[in-house]
Amino acid sequence: MSAGFTMYSTPWCGYCHRLKSQLDREGIGFEVVDIEAQPEAAALVEKVNNGNQTVPTLVYSDGTAQTNPSLAQVKAKLAELA
Repeated sequence: MSAGFTMYSTPWCGYCHRLKSQLDREGIGFEVVDIEAQPEAAALVEKVNNGNQTVPTLVYSDGTAQTNPSLAQVKAKLAELA
C-alpha cells in the first residue's frame, strides 16, 4: 500500500520526531522529506504555510496539507481519504 501522505520535516524538529513516533506506533505508512536537503521541498512547505518553513507539514494524496497536526487529525484525514 502506498503512503497516504508525505511528511515534510527537518532532522532537528522535535514536533516532527514526536509525530513520526506516534505514526510508527499506529502502523501508519508515510514518506518523509527533509526540507533542508531538498530546496524544492522547502519551497512547497513555504507555499502551503504562507511563506513559512513550518514543519511538520503533511501533504496528502488529494493535495491538501496540514501543519503540525495531532495524531487524531492525521487519522481523521486518512479516514476521509479512504
